[in-house]
Amino acid sequence: MAPQVPKKERIRDFWVAVGLSLFAALAFYFSTKPMQQHFDYTFRIAGALLHGHVGLETRPLSWLNEMVPRDGRFYSVFPLGAVLSMLPVAVLQRVGWIDNFSGHWVATLLVACSVYFFFRLADIRSQPLARRILLALFPIFGTWSWCNLGFGGAWQLALGFALLGEVASLYFLLVRPRPFLAGIFFALAVGNRTELVLTLPFFLYFVWRPPVDANPLPTLANLLPSLRKSLPGFIWFLIIPVVLGLLTAAYNFARFHSIFDFGYAHVPNLMREPWYQRGLFSIHAIPWNMQKSMFEGFNDYPHFPYIRFFPFGCSIFLASPFLFLLFREGGRFKVAAWIAIGLLTAVLWCHGNPGGWQFSYRYAMVLLPWMFLLLVENGPARISAIECALLAVSVAINAAATYQFLWTNLIHP
Repeated sequence: MAPQVPKKERIRDFWVAVGLSLFAALAFYFSTKPMQQHFDYTFRIAGALLHGHVGLETRPLSWLNEMVPRDGRFYSVFPLGAVLSMLPVAVLQRVGWIDNFSGHWVATLLVACSVYFFFRLADIRSQPLARRILLALFPIFGTWSWCNLGFGGAWQLALGFALLGEVASLYFLLVRPRPFLAGIFFALAVGNRTELVLTLPFFLYFVWRPPVDANPLPTLANLLPSLRKSLPGFIWFLIIPVVLGLLTAAYNFARFHSIFDFGYAHVPNLMREPWYQRGLFSIHAIPWNMQKSMFEGFNDYPHFPYIRFFPFGCSIFLASPFLFLLFREGGRFKVAAWIAIGLLTAVLWCHGNPGGWQFSYRYAMVLLPWMFLLLVENGPARISAIECALLAVSVAINAAATYQFLWTNLIHP
């Protein structure tokens, strides 16, 4: 369980979290321009669902080239969870409250909610308010999330929903245990990024015995009673993810006659692209993904800020030097967090394409909640000068990238 705090401080923290989320929303909204919000795949399918269809009946606009034509309809390759995430927006359009899809507003809402839960998740450790505020702002404004969410396209928004789902689920397990709410947010995460199902054992472990508990692990003799006692928590946590899994299987079967086929391989001409010659996932893709996500650098530029970013990826550690603090000693979550990071990274690196047009490595957004656990726990309780310096540099780099990608024509293939 998280450290107990007086009621007065809890009320203060709630309003600080609300104020911080509003600040983040305003800063994000006015610093970004949604260059890709017209790639509204999930929104269009969500609108079709409201009419009882799982695909579009008419040919989509030319830039929606990832729609799959099949049996006279056009289907999105996004998983069902990503489509369901857009249902509230589709309902607003259906009742006439909005005219067109605004990825900008959706991304802004995701940023506000994510910052709120990152701040609340920082309660897993007793530390000054200033450090919690800075750490809560870091995953958005100190990383590639700022620029990539700013694009506002369906691909980036799916990552944003997954980020929110992960951090909120961790909060409702480690700080304020509510297994049912944690399960809802876990379903939101997995529904948008299927690879996050690999983290299910860690979430179930947190339901069973949160790692912040100082007691030793149970012996084999009392393991079964301990699991039996946690059974209601397991059930409450798994209800919504299981329902979503069954609905996703039905959704896949309705589109492609297989419960395991999400349709990505059916995108016209996709499998002819050179990076998919060995399939969507292959160990042969690891060197390219590793180079883009870990070792790709910046380009020089003759004017301020004197650097220019490559359009198809760069090292996450150069994009966010604050992440070098991941390797400090200590932390109660280090084993679970590092294993989760390793599993997800292995899957992401096997994907044939590192992510296309992006700043840094956008897929690594799903790693940030686990990195956050490490950063909250493994440093001094009070924010240090080195943390402030690295955070300031990280924010400056990502501000420059956001400006160059979204507001200028400096970035070219």
